Amino acid sequence: MNGTLWLKNQTPMLLLNLLSITALVSFLLICGLERSAVLLIVIVWMMVVGLWLFVCFCLRKKELNTLLDMAEKLNERYLIAELLPNTNRAEDEVYHQLLQLAEKSMLEKLEENRRNQKEYKEYIEGWVHEVKTPITAMKLLCENNRSPLTRSILSELEKTDRFTEQALFYARSEHTEKDYLVREIQLSHVVHEAVTDNKYLLMQNQIAVDVEDSDLTIFSDEKWLQFILDQLIINAVKYRSSTPQLHISVRQTGQTVELWITDNGIGIAESDLPRIFEKGFTGQNGRERENSTGIGLYLCKQLCDKLGIGLTARSDETGTTITLSFHLNDLVTEVRKR
Repeated sequence: MNGTLWLKNQTPMLLLNLLSITALVSFLLICGLERSAVLLIVIVWMMVVGLWLFVCFCLRKKELNTLLDMAEKLNERYLIAELLPNTNRAEDEVYHQLLQLAEKSMLEKLEENRRNQKEYKEYIEGWVHEVKTPITAMKLLCENNRSPLTRSILSELEKTDRFTEQALFYARSEHTEKDYLVREIQLSHVVHEAVTDNKYLLMQNQIAVDVEDSDLTIFSDEKWLQFILDQLIINAVKYRSSTPQLHISVRQTGQTVELWITDNGIGIAESDLPRIFEKGFTGQNGRERENSTGIGLYLCKQLCDKLGIGLTARSDETGTTITLSFHLNDLVTEVRKR
């Protein structure tokens, strides 16, 4: 609390005391009281008023600082009205009532926003599931009528399928843990599934894919891990070089299994590298390509954090390497030995 401002607020009281002292001094002098006695009375009066102001300021400041500390510790600070202590001051009671009205209005707005968000999320999830049906039907029609045209259509359908998966995960991003099924999976199997899902996209862009087979297994959710790999493969295709190659390998270092996805694309600028997992960040390469949204790697990072998967990237002019790290604890190691 600002002491100068508080003192300015006491101006009416100080003026009242000044008038009272003036009137008292005039009366005492008229009555013939000695000047020294009058001066002593004035000094005592001023000391009492000064002490009273000082005590009032200290108590009020302590009270308000306590309220500020309580507000700082609250996660939902709009609930501060519920923690305010009872007061005997009439004006404080009015402020308390105003805060309660503001809190009530805020809670009503939050509930409305939550309800709207839930309805929107449910709509998006329903839409994604509905749109997957015609996508699957179109894939079957193209598969049964092979031609250069249908291969191109299949490539575009793969992209569309990936975009719908992005929308589904984004809609569920706050509560993806409800859709987890963690079990032991073979990494090379998930990699081959991801490559197969994007085969027409890879063929259309003449991407040479090299997958190192491995029997290493990890505990994770296969569906969402494949979703991550899909996004990384699409990025490798999007930022490919003139003779594109994609190399995927699995290796184990101590208690960590690492999945490396390496391409020989145009790379990522060094200044952009620390921010590539931020939502909506497209970087220098993204600004040169209109179809870049900055969502793919952001979703990968969000999902990896929820699944406990390490996600790192390094890049230079020869290409980019994305590493997924899966930690193996002692319990998993013992189960494998049995």
